[in-house]
Amino acid sequence: MSAVHAARDPLDRFFNEVLTFKASFDQVVLDEALNTIQESSGTLYIQRPNRFRWDYVMPFKQEIVSDGKQIWVYDVDLQQVTVRKMDGALGNTPAILLAGKGKLGDNFSVKSLGKQGKLEWIKMIPKEKDGGFEDIRVGFENGKIRKLEMIDTFGQTTRITLRDNRENKSISKKTFTFVPPKGVDVVRQ
Repeated sequence: MSAVHAARDPLDRFFNEVLTFKASFDQVVLDEALNTIQESSGTLYIQRPNRFRWDYVMPFKQEIVSDGKQIWVYDVDLQQVTVRKMDGALGNTPAILLAGKGKLGDNFSVKSLGKQGKLEWIKMIPKEKDGGFEDIRVGFENGKIRKLEMIDTFGQTTRITLRDNRENKSISKKTFTFVPPKGVDVVRQ
């Protein structure tokens, strides 16, 4: 088995065998000079294919929910919901890694970066440059996804640390259903 294929094993396993996933997350966004410009945290839920929910609780409440057909972004403080169709929305974005199904090789070139500390790192470079990201790095510890690092086309880096991971455990279908609260503005794109 080649070194690249061996390193891809945890990525392929996560992408092809993990059907549901729940984790708490901490997210840091850095500018080009690696200065922190935003910190946030919350809980992530995934049910393949194409169902996910990001519940941000800090610094402000936001819900990003996909039922597989539409993506709802609810900014609680703004009392606004943005809705768009799911068709092709995942494409070359990091969300396809977490919620997509199929072959990663269709959308990304994958390369092993080797072990750094406790994590085995894999770099994914989008084949199409329309996803807004230059590359995505995924860190695994003992075969479990622990970190995501994404560099966008503006040079910003987003680092997501996952903890309390639960794979292939039942998640209620209601988790991936969004009903706009009364009185909020709904913007359809």
